[in-house]
Amino acid sequence: MDSDALVSCGAMMLQFVAEYWRSIEKRPVVANVQPGYLRQLLPAQAPEQAESFSSIINDLESTIMPGITHWHSPNFYAYFPTALSYPAICADILSGGIACIGFSWIASPACTELEAIVMDWLAKAMNLPEFFLSTGNGGGIIQGTASEATIVALLAARSRIFKEKKTEDPTLTLGRLLDQLIIYCSDQAHSSVDRAALILGCRSRKITSDSDCVMRGEQIEIAIAEDRAQGLIPFFIVATLGTTPTCAFDDLVTVGRVCEKEHLWMHIDAAYAGNAFICPEYQYLLNGVEYAESFNFNPHKWMLVNFDCSAMYLKDRTHFIDAFNVDPLYLKHAFQSSAPDYRHWQIPLGRRFRSLKLWFVFRSFGLDGLRAYIRKHIQLANYFISLISKDNRFEIVFTAAAQLGLVCFRLKNSSNELNERLLKALNDDKRIYLVPSMVKQKYILRLAICSWLADEKHVKFAWDVIEQVTNKLLSE
Repeated sequence: MDSDALVSCGAMMLQFVAEYWRSIEKRPVVANVQPGYLRQLLPAQAPEQAESFSSIINDLESTIMPGITHWHSPNFYAYFPTALSYPAICADILSGGIACIGFSWIASPACTELEAIVMDWLAKAMNLPEFFLSTGNGGGIIQGTASEATIVALLAARSRIFKEKKTEDPTLTLGRLLDQLIIYCSDQAHSSVDRAALILGCRSRKITSDSDCVMRGEQIEIAIAEDRAQGLIPFFIVATLGTTPTCAFDDLVTVGRVCEKEHLWMHIDAAYAGNAFICPEYQYLLNGVEYAESFNFNPHKWMLVNFDCSAMYLKDRTHFIDAFNVDPLYLKHAFQSSAPDYRHWQIPLGRRFRSLKLWFVFRSFGLDGLRAYIRKHIQLANYFISLISKDNRFEIVFTAAAQLGLVCFRLKNSSNELNERLLKALNDDKRIYLVPSMVKQKYILRLAICSWLADEKHVKFAWDVIEQVTNKLLSE
């Protein structure tokens, strides 16, 4: 390893990224390539001899960059945002340079301790219940994604119910219990919940949301009674704050009361919207969080922290340690009883020093800076609403309790087929990029404010494109 080469090559890489940021607005937002394009540009075998780093950098524009969809272009309005900032990138450089694998406290004490500290900072900023803090029986951990967090929560809940049922019937096997277990989520929940159920071999049932796409406790209570009558064992439910299709917020209070009454584990998925809870004016949406056994959101979506950084909070960490505790001699150490070993809180053994990103971002922007960033995106979404509301051909649909940075719209009094044609025409135009949702049998267009570069002029440009493409479509 050559530290001088790190400096010179690192400078070249940072210069390339800086130039990319400067030019991103001029680049086509979606890659204009066909599947297999890269195989035609790269050799079939790895090089036998070393190449210079400058030659690798020089090849980026001709090979890699044509196949990039530019998520941080101010013309990218698809999905939900993915965050970035220079402090987070610098933190990842340090993480890569240290190159520790922090599965236990002894494997790198700072890796473990910084994670506990910044996760407590984050919980306090969001005004989460104190039982989620590391100073009590719970605590926070950085997972890779919200999908991982759901699987981990489901595994812990399954371990808890198996332990409880085993005391009633010592002959019970996990296989026999799995035949009876059932989990619940809204018909608006993320597809990762279905995947978690598939991975764990559990039945799942979708609860019909109301006309506002909100899941409420009354419907869950009916489903539980029906399933218990069939000999099934309800044990887990995912409540969503900020659904992917429409940014709807499930009714945590009524859902939580049912979970408390029926002894179900409530996991909250707030992947996108959870970031807004650092703003006091949105913390009312957390009413009912006290019923949760686990809570998750993604700072890598909206808090200027690069992927991957998914914040997960546990009410009682012993449920997770019981579920994941595999303790070979070579992983034991003298401080196991006085410090968390995060290997017991997650699926993989190894883990990167991801807490550095949160620490760097907190210190570089402060909570005030992060709140201002989130509020700006929400203001831009409201600006788009003000523009589209002047055109009576369109309607805003499925307005959530707080739509945050997402706007759902469609052509008024029109067919799904026409709205689908509009989206195709917009994306074929290639000046902006949107994705759809199908909600309550309605095909809708989603515009999510995603880019850290986005400003009113970009939102106005997006609206101008939508107007132009709509005019052309309706005149055909």
